[in-house]
Amino acid sequence: MTHNEDNVRGANRRALLSGAGLSIAAAGLAAAAALPAHATEPSPPNLEPNTGATLAALTKQLAILPRRRQFSTVPMILTDPAQWDSEALNAVLAYRGGPKQVWDNTDLAGPWLNLMRNSLNVEIYAWKHPDFLIASATHASAHLALYDQTAWDKYKLAAFTGGKFSTNTLIETPPAAKGDVSNIQNPAGPFSPAANSIAVLQQRGVVFLACHNAIWELSGALLKAGVNPGGLSHEALAADLTNHLIPGAILSPGTVGTIPELQRAGFHYAVAA
Repeated sequence: MTHNEDNVRGANRRALLSGAGLSIAAAGLAAAAALPAHATEPSPPNLEPNTGATLAALTKQLAILPRRRQFSTVPMILTDPAQWDSEALNAVLAYRGGPKQVWDNTDLAGPWLNLMRNSLNVEIYAWKHPDFLIASATHASAHLALYDQTAWDKYKLAAFTGGKFSTNTLIETPPAAKGDVSNIQNPAGPFSPAANSIAVLQQRGVVFLACHNAIWELSGALLKAGVNPGGLSHEALAADLTNHLIPGAILSPGTVGTIPELQRAGFHYAVAA
């Protein structure tokens, strides 16, 4: 090898290494840019009682357990735990704290959020049960509250509310949620009717169970109404709705059929009439 050839090859190697370094740096910048905007936002206030260690442990466990939101198609009847959020649902069923209550919630515009909030306040502060757990068995029109705003916009879900909702306000965090958590008597604070929202109840430990059957039936209704911007099949449209369930929601194979499982696990039945 001549001296000139050696110099040329050395220069080529340096160029390649330099290019690789630039590529890695660019990839790092791209990855940083791709981080969701909420990654740097402060965590919501913890509204669970300080003495509810068992409830806090469940909340932490549920936060790291998987939620399946990358379906391309789903069948009408789920037959395999891999088709729903089985790990998270099993953790709820196995909860050793208590008391435990399952609410059968069906009416989007009904008093369901207020009733669950009242139940929390009484069990935790009157009966002194800080590990009290509520599971919202959500289906029928109430299930519309478990879709994110993207799904509401894409599939015009406001049209299914009888004019009562134009957006999914039930997933918003009201100003009352930021009130002083030490003042449980504040009539405009996080434990008051001013804080009736899914987001606030989740911060208090309530788990919201989504219903595959409700998803399948809404998909059919959308197809019948001609609301199918992606030209999807029934199976694919149901999958897309499933993929747009709100953060924290636990997909069940069907709410009505899961309520008995919750009752077998010691949950007391309640209905929002």
